Amino acid sequence: MPTVSAHVAHALAQHVDHVFGVMGNGNAYVLDSLDRSTSVTYTAVRHEAGGVVAADAYHRASGGLAAATATYGAGFTNTVTSLAESVQAGVPLVLVVGDGPTSGPRPWDVDQIALASAVGARTYTVGRTDAAATVVIAVEHALTYRVPTVLAVPYDVATVDAGPLPEVPAPRLPARLAPRGDFGAGAVREIAAALAGAERPFLLAGRGAWLSGAAGSLAELADRTGAVTATTTLARGLFARQEFDLGVTGGFGAEGAMGLVRRADVAVVFGASLNQFTMRFGELFAPGTRVFQVDVAPTATHPHVGGYVRGDADLVARAVLDELARTDAGSSGWRESVDVAPLRAYADGDGTAPDGRLDPRSVASVLGRTLPADRVVVSDGGHFIGWANMYWPVAAPDRMMMVGTAFQSIGQGWPSVVGAALAKPGATVVLTTGDGGGLMALADLESAVRVAAGRGVAVVWNDAAYGAEVNLYGLKGLARGPMLIPEVDFAALAEGVGAEGVVVRETGDLDRLVSWAQEPEESRRFLVLDCRISGQVVAPYQEEIIRVNS
Repeated sequence: MPTVSAHVAHALAQHVDHVFGVMGNGNAYVLDSLDRSTSVTYTAVRHEAGGVVAADAYHRASGGLAAATATYGAGFTNTVTSLAESVQAGVPLVLVVGDGPTSGPRPWDVDQIALASAVGARTYTVGRTDAAATVVIAVEHALTYRVPTVLAVPYDVATVDAGPLPEVPAPRLPARLAPRGDFGAGAVREIAAALAGAERPFLLAGRGAWLSGAAGSLAELADRTGAVTATTTLARGLFARQEFDLGVTGGFGAEGAMGLVRRADVAVVFGASLNQFTMRFGELFAPGTRVFQVDVAPTATHPHVGGYVRGDADLVARAVLDELARTDAGSSGWRESVDVAPLRAYADGDGTAPDGRLDPRSVASVLGRTLPADRVVVSDGGHFIGWANMYWPVAAPDRMMMVGTAFQSIGQGWPSVVGAALAKPGATVVLTTGDGGGLMALADLESAVRVAAGRGVAVVWNDAAYGAEVNLYGLKGLARGPMLIPEVDFAALAEGVGAEGVVVRETGDLDRLVSWAQEPEESRRFLVLDCRISGQVVAPYQEEIIRVNS
């Protein structure tokens, strides 16, 4: 008879097509059952944290439910930081883990339910008679609340007979949130009236707008009102008409573009939380700008918001368009009066910094022109995050993902490649990572090289330091010794697991990327560019943080 593990695998296979993880005693039987499934692909990584990260990146690149697995005890505790990142980032993910037996904890067992709860993930524990139903409930929870859930399989339950495999129902999901009642309708009319009367309208879209499928309605709204557009970092590429788009707002935005945002008299924000970085610590909009926000949060998320509509970004945008059509509102013509392209430009850098090492702006600029256009960019956390966001445009929000930034963590980069590569099988996957985070995640260097062979590129910003800490605390006079890292040869490390490594000491060394891109995919190796950059060039967003902290 099928076991509890078989029921878990059978139910999970109705909702996911990829699972990432590391096998151990606690999940061996579930993995065996998944291996017998014809609809699920299992990809092994080398560290349990990497399994969650790969699943997280897979979701961000594909939109599908993420799934990862780990054993109990130390296997589970290894996932906690990455699980916290997925919670903070609002990623629907099911983490299938082993757990202690129902008879009571063994010496090596820990309270996994409490640990998961501490970072915001709810645990569902399967039993002999309800395994498949519990999987569906965990899936429903993850998709409804856009949050990870933990599915625990007690050690002494995993192999118990559970009867014939049942039919698995589809999860019940809530309808999209529309503006409600007279208040909601009135708020929509207020936004439409403000846009109709604006001389310099501005639309800002965040990840919530992308998730709601609002790209088309927001493009139509921009066309109707003559609004200049921009996005948050996680929605980069949402607006297709680049001639009217300012790119990313906040610390990653170009100074000229951010200056134009401050000229807006009406700003409407769709699906963005307006965090301190997007808002430039309160300086994004001028004091006289009327700011409206559309989001699914219970209330407005920034004190500068003067009008709020709770609702799905696409539904609200459509409602605003209907109101503008009803009143026959015309275009402001503002965007046609502005040459946006030069405002989006960033400095190319000086080639070499005063200390003789590469200027990271110059490296980023060259790479932005030479990386394959059909690219997916995955970013670890660290000082360097500004360079890719500023210099490497992407075609859509599902082609730029930053696993780690929501929880302010590093060491998530290499396994992000795995999930992104499997979600986007035809694209070049480009990792941007620092030497600190790159070393922390080194266990899954092999995983990245194995999965993305022939179409993966890693850019390691190697400044022999934890750059963010040097910039924030070294400048305050704190001891720099703990902030420094002996210079590591990432090119050599890459060669050790089958990749091609190139040490980049001058921009001309980046020519290897050009020739690599021209080679047939089947004959080239994963390419690691070990860029020896200067730590003296501070990213603009970090200068902003330094200014605020001073």
